[in-house]
Amino acid sequence: MTANLSHRPRDTADRPSVSGRVKLDELAAHLGLSKSTVSRALNGYSDISTVTRARVETAARKLGYRPLSHAQAIRTGQVRAIAMVLNSDEPDRHNPFLQDFLAGACEAASHLDWTMTISTATSERDTLKVLSRLFEERKADGFILPRTAVKDARIGLLRSLGVPHILYGRTGYGQPNTWEETSWFDIAGETAMRKAVLRLAGFGHTRIGYVGSDLKFNYSHLRRDGYAEGLHEAGLPLDPDLIRDGARTRDEGAAQAMALMQVEQPTTAIVFATDLAALGFYPVAQDLGLEIGRDVSIIGYDGIPESRYARPALTSFAVDSHMAGQRLATMLIRQIRGDDPAGLCELTEATLVEGGSDGPPTRTPQELARIIQTDNNHNRGDRS
Repeated sequence: MTANLSHRPRDTADRPSVSGRVKLDELAAHLGLSKSTVSRALNGYSDISTVTRARVETAARKLGYRPLSHAQAIRTGQVRAIAMVLNSDEPDRHNPFLQDFLAGACEAASHLDWTMTISTATSERDTLKVLSRLFEERKADGFILPRTAVKDARIGLLRSLGVPHILYGRTGYGQPNTWEETSWFDIAGETAMRKAVLRLAGFGHTRIGYVGSDLKFNYSHLRRDGYAEGLHEAGLPLDPDLIRDGARTRDEGAAQAMALMQVEQPTTAIVFATDLAALGFYPVAQDLGLEIGRDVSIIGYDGIPESRYARPALTSFAVDSHMAGQRLATMLIRQIRGDDPAGLCELTEATLVEGGSDGPPTRTPQELARIIQTDNNHNRGDRS
């Protein structure tokens, strides 16, 4: 391969062109730096300034320099690879966000000349085994941990091994903070839930239900808190009968939403912690003879593509999964290169995408109860 040096720095313009496979000494000569400085910059040593590191990395990409991975691993102890282990036993393992997320993470790693490895496990216990194996076999220098739990054994394992890691989410809800030095990136789902309630209250809804996810996950508690904060801010009472948890799939969302519609005074609006659960309500509404967006308003969270194809389209707080993958990979690599984990924490917000699934209430809870009761009686008559 022949490198194009037409954009060489002016102070090195008189240097000979670099031909063949670009070597470290040729890259150093091109930059006017010592081999040691260039090597340390490429390997992320903290004694190299950010400006010099960026200059060396830019030149390396432009000239097509690629270190010999085996030699580099021996010299630095790093294989320039990050990894993520997915649990194939999860009921929502095919969540549509995953493809965009992985694409973003892989692109960010590749941009920095790192590799992103994806592995699968068959259970939570197996996940710990796979994480340990990948580290022991030197397949990865650090890990992205998705779907953070309130009590997350993966964090304890990697901390005990001294392995860099970053959380996609937060952890330790309601517990003393024992993870001060842990890096994380998260979307403020609690803020989205609060805004969803305020949006519905602004339309005139006063009976607003909530369908949450599995409470073993940290985000489930945060989003439920956001729902409660929204009610408080809107001056509405918190009714435990209007809160359902444990919905991670369409079927579970359908079951929990049906339970909300069968209370004595049904909700005229429902906030769902995930789009998948919200989409489960569509066939339920049809079975009950209700029109979504008119008889009952609903709002979801995630912004998955399917929500745009629903009829009516689901109003949802959309997450930029591609960007999340990019940020997590970039922040993890920075940590591996020596940045303080405690300083690598970011919280951003989801974006409201309006559909036709929410609006002002057209029926009172009492009217909804009569419609649902009539429908139930009709169905019982059909079965008798």
